[in-house]
Amino acid sequence: MQSSTSSDSTRRLPEPNPAPPVDQIQPPTGYAEIDADVRALVARWGVDHSPELVEEMIGTVLRMARDRLSVADLKLYNRSLKELRYAARMWQPYSAVRKVTIFGSARTAPDAPAALAAREFAHRMQQAGYMIITGGGDGIMGAAQLGAGREHSFGLNIRLPFEQQPNVTIDGDPKLVNFNYFFTRKLNFMKESHALALFPGGMGTLDEGFEALTLLQTGKAKLIPVVMIDQPGGSYWKTWCEFMRGRLLKDGLVSENDFELFEITEDLDVAVAEVLDFYKIYQSSRYVGQQMVVRLAQRLTAAAIEQLNADFADLLRAGKFTQGGALRQEKNEPELAHLPRLIFTPHRRDFGRLRQLINAINAAETEPEPAELQHPATPPTPR
Repeated sequence: MQSSTSSDSTRRLPEPNPAPPVDQIQPPTGYAEIDADVRALVARWGVDHSPELVEEMIGTVLRMARDRLSVADLKLYNRSLKELRYAARMWQPYSAVRKVTIFGSARTAPDAPAALAAREFAHRMQQAGYMIITGGGDGIMGAAQLGAGREHSFGLNIRLPFEQQPNVTIDGDPKLVNFNYFFTRKLNFMKESHALALFPGGMGTLDEGFEALTLLQTGKAKLIPVVMIDQPGGSYWKTWCEFMRGRLLKDGLVSENDFELFEITEDLDVAVAEVLDFYKIYQSSRYVGQQMVVRLAQRLTAAAIEQLNADFADLLRAGKFTQGGALRQEKNEPELAHLPRLIFTPHRRDFGRLRQLINAINAAETEPEPAELQHPATPPTPR
C-alpha cells in the first residue's frame, strides 16, 4: 500500500473556513486559482445565462467529489440531476401556458363514473386554455389525457415493476417524461402546476395530495387552487375530509384555515370555476425581500385597497397593503412588467388565510382600464 505523500495532501485542499451561507451565491470552491479555471470553463462552454449559478453548481459537484461520497450517493445525485435537466428542457417551450395537474388512481376502469368525470373535467380545462399534466398512466390519468387530447397533455411517468405503463394518449409523445425517482417527479408536478385536481385514488394519490397540501400549508410552494372531485353521488373526498376534521382538527394538529387550501365538490361546474376564478384578478406572486408582490390583471379601486387593509390587517407584519407597479427586483420577469401590483409585508404563516386574501382580491372592485393600455392577462411563468 502506498503511503500518503505531501503532493497528495496538497491536492486535497482544506475546506474554506468559514463556509459562505448556502442560500447565497458562492464562489465555486473558495480557491482563487481553481475558481478561475471553473469560470474559464463556463465561459468557454458559452454560458451567457446566470453563469455564476452554473459556476457554483460545478463547485458543489467538486466539493461532493472531495467529500468522498459513496458510489450509491453519487449515482443518486447524478441521475436525479439528469432527470431534472431532461424535464426542464421538455417544459421550456410551454412556460407561458397555464397547466392543471390531475391525480387519481391508475386502476379505475375507463367507463367508471370517476373516470368519465376526469375526462370531462380535463376537456373543459383544455377548452379554457389549460394544458393537462398527469402521471402518464391509465385509469383516471388516461381518462384525463383522453379528454384533453395528446397535443394538450403532459405525462410524468414513474418506472415501476408493475401497473404504471404510459397510457395510449401520451405514449411516445415528446411531452412524456419517465422518472426513476418519485421525488424528482413530484418536484415537477408542483413546480409546473397552476392548479391541482384530485380524483379518488389509492396510496399514490393520497401521498401526492398530502404532499401538495403540506407544501402549500408551510409556504414552500406557490399558492394554487386545489380541488378534490368526487364522482356524482360519491363520498371519497367527503370521507377524507371528515377524518381531517374529526381527528386532525379536533386534536389541534391542523388549523381551521388550513381547510381554505382546498375545495371538495362533485360538481364539475364548481371544480372548473375553482380554478378559473383563482386567476380572475390574481395572476401570480413572489417575494422581494420581506415584501410579497401580488401581480394583478387589473388595478383595484382605492376603496377595495382600504377594505383589504381593514379585513386582512392580521396578515401584515408591518405597514399596509399598497398598490403600485413592478419593482426593480422583478426585472428578470419582463413579460409581467405591465401588470399592476399589490405590495405588502406579511407574516409568513397561516397560508390558508393568505388564500382567503386571494379570494378577496378576485372579488374586489377594479378600476376600468383605458383601452389603449389594455393587455391580455399573462399567465405567470412557473417558478
